[in-house]
Amino acid sequence: MAKPVSGFSKCTKDQKIEWLASNYFADANQGSAVLKQYWNDNQKLQKLHDEFIENAVTNYYLPFGIAPNFLINDILYALPMAIEESSVIAAASNSAKFWLDKGGFKTHVKGTIKSGQVHFNFNGPSDLLRTFFDSVKALLLEGTQAITTSMERRGGGIISLELVDLSAELSDYYQINVRFETKDAMGANFINSCLELIATNLDRQAANYEKFISNNYSLSIVLSILSNYVPECVATATVSCPISLLATESISGLEFANKFVRAIDIANASVQRAVTHNKGVMNGIDAVVLATGNDFRAIEAGVHSYAAKSGKYKSITHAKIEDGIFSFWIEVPLALGTVGGLTNLHPLVKLNLEILKNPSAPQLMQLVATAGLAQNFAAIKSLITTGIQKGHMKMHLKNILNQLEATQEEKVAAIEHFSIVAVTHAAAKNFINSYRNR
Repeated sequence: MAKPVSGFSKCTKDQKIEWLASNYFADANQGSAVLKQYWNDNQKLQKLHDEFIENAVTNYYLPFGIAPNFLINDILYALPMAIEESSVIAAASNSAKFWLDKGGFKTHVKGTIKSGQVHFNFNGPSDLLRTFFDSVKALLLEGTQAITTSMERRGGGIISLELVDLSAELSDYYQINVRFETKDAMGANFINSCLELIATNLDRQAANYEKFISNNYSLSIVLSILSNYVPECVATATVSCPISLLATESISGLEFANKFVRAIDIANASVQRAVTHNKGVMNGIDAVVLATGNDFRAIEAGVHSYAAKSGKYKSITHAKIEDGIFSFWIEVPLALGTVGGLTNLHPLVKLNLEILKNPSAPQLMQLVATAGLAQNFAAIKSLITTGIQKGHMKMHLKNILNQLEATQEEKVAAIEHFSIVAVTHAAAKNFINSYRNR
């Protein structure tokens, strides 16, 4: 039975693995071997990976692929994607190819403003707090100059400070909402550093404010942190074409367009559908966000909260038919960076940004929004025509065959067999057994 460990972070990587093996692996030697086989032979690169996180023991690899032929604002891109789901890159690539001769994707950025808040308690009247805030606002801004000067030279910095009264929601609760422009940086460290300075100075000024002291009113800081809800940091991507160009062998363009728009309407009416619908969008978004060294957890949180901004969780994509033209678009919050963090450290991230023509943060926002729209188009196209499983299970077949340790000859035979037969794990297992016993 495993026991608590002390000083684990100070152990060497070998010692960490030895502790894991002795406490958690059924086969200690095999478990240790699996972890060590993912070490990079390049010691300098491995050291870099080890220092990204605390208590590193090995590397966890995801497949990295390319979705080509994305025509975005009349420029051809190949999108780097890091993801484990078998059909995602295939779907994105199919969407890119579909729209390549129909004008491609059109994108723009609606805004790049991010925010953070100083959260605090105040037990006095709100009008007195507002008077106090107005009197110290300039001082709070001035107190951040040491860390905002460099950002301001690049055209960024603090945009505004606003006192927000939320005492109706939670007794004595207020916040200072601070809006930021961080240019090509995601800006988390910059924002949090500014907020903590503002909080410190707010606390100091409140402690010496005579009207608080004489009336025994107290202001106490609770916490200061950026927000991953970024409704002012939004990119859009759009595709459109005459409905006649949507026709396939099995469905007319008009029927395709009508069913597609109806699918979006369903995602807006049904939360159950909306969640899965938006998960499909995030398949494309997360894969590019990961490949470019950005924080996909922050992006996920921001996108899903934005999908619920009306008070009900809805589709993050939209579609319409107007004057014979089908249009499909996404409006999505994306707080991304192309400098700082892993973008300056991870060799593959650097390479992936080069593949994307070394974009600015706003340009990367547009590329990522496009990936989400493309992924969603492919998913809905499948759902309203052949069904999602036909293509997905053909891709999944490769994983099943690898689990069954099929030879190359067996894989070729299985792929041919399942081109006309439904794929299931049991069916694949029976086929391989039969093939081996023929």
